[in-house]
Amino acid sequence: MIEPNLTALLGDALPSARIEAQALPEVPGMQLYLLNDDYPQEGLSAQAIRHLMDNPMYWVFCWASGLVLSRFILEQPAWVRGKRVLDFGAGSGVVAVAAARAGASEVIACDLDDHALAACRANAELNGVEMTLERDYFAVAGDIDLIIVADVLYDRENLVWLERFIDRAPAVLVADSRIKDFDFPRYRRIAREEASTIPDLDESAEFRSVSLYLGKREGQFS
Repeated sequence: MIEPNLTALLGDALPSARIEAQALPEVPGMQLYLLNDDYPQEGLSAQAIRHLMDNPMYWVFCWASGLVLSRFILEQPAWVRGKRVLDFGAGSGVVAVAAARAGASEVIACDLDDHALAACRANAELNGVEMTLERDYFAVAGDIDLIIVADVLYDRENLVWLERFIDRAPAVLVADSRIKDFDFPRYRRIAREEASTIPDLDESAEFRSVSLYLGKREGQFS
């Protein structure tokens, strides 16, 4: 099953690639519209490479951390059941979809990239769930019970968001494979799992090891 509207968003960057529905490993019944497994990885023109660098299409992959956090939520739905959940840097929407399937009362998929929000909408429909789409994190009104975050700490400048999340919500779940010296007040590691990005980017072993962190406000750890 191919999503032609999302395929069109690839534009001139990957003219021989396409977006198609793919089942996620170890996540029964869940699919995402992702870049085809046999997408062309060689022979890109200088113009295409420059376009990809200026407009990274994070939404065409299910990154390892997003896959791990999705599995975690679906295996332990009490984390989100009946809660208002915000997925920050939603990308393809994989974690937002998982939270909706696990019984969240509302899921807000937040991403600056309009194409990512289009992917979130398409993936929500593909999986028969609903979510609210929001481009501006600071425009989200009302209380948030839980913030879920995967694959956004690739740039250390993004670490400032860890405090912003705690200031906004009583609990935060973070999945990350990039920060090796993760040591921040009010956050602790609660799990570690192995996973690969889909399609497989043949990443090194260190980036296949995903850690899950729980952030809570002062005095809330047992």
